[in-house]
Amino acid sequence: MHVLIVEDEQKIADFVTSGFDAAGFITHHEADGFRGLNTALIKQFDAIVLDVSLPLMDGYKVLSEIRRHGLNTPIIILTARTDLNDRLTAFELGADDYLPKPFFIEELIIRLKTLTARKSGNIEKIIQHQGLTLDRFSRVATWGSRSAALTQREFVLLECLMLSPGQIFSRQKILKRVWNVDFDPGTNVVDVCIQRLRKKLADARPEKDVMFPIETIRGVGYRFNKH
Repeated sequence: MHVLIVEDEQKIADFVTSGFDAAGFITHHEADGFRGLNTALIKQFDAIVLDVSLPLMDGYKVLSEIRRHGLNTPIIILTARTDLNDRLTAFELGADDYLPKPFFIEELIIRLKTLTARKSGNIEKIIQHQGLTLDRFSRVATWGSRSAALTQREFVLLECLMLSPGQIFSRQKILKRVWNVDFDPGTNVVDVCIQRLRKKLADARPEKDVMFPIETIRGVGYRFNKH
């Protein structure tokens, strides 16, 4: 994947670039909106990560001009602005996604992969690991003989774990990814959601010796066991 990063804060740009390099992406960085727009118009990218508060030309203007020129490259807004009006403005101008700072690089990578797959029509309808199946269109999960429709939170949580089998997600990361909460509010909402998923699906598995693949990592969080 070839990604354009338009970000004026060098530390953030370096952090994103490093994460993208580890994920196998090819990156190009511009530090102001004017250069970012010119680069987006003359070179071909699979996706664009765009800040809003940029020198020379703000991100909204860059976004507007990209769409005015007829480019449908997936664009995710990465910004410290969290107000509803900012989100609505971004989507009205043609943004595909909006991720507030601070953020987890793992989430940004997953969102970019999903966006580019959806744009190309290649998004996987079904995720399947260890006998557990998740239909991403109907949001129905199947384990053994039982299928269950999931709530929005349950679906996003299960999808997050299944897309990164073997990766340990702390409760803090899950709170950010599923509830968009940047701090630990001292609640057990993550554990309760996991329990609901297990209740809906695990009890129906006919082979009692087969463990449900969502594994609790004591004192840390959860992961989808890929073995």
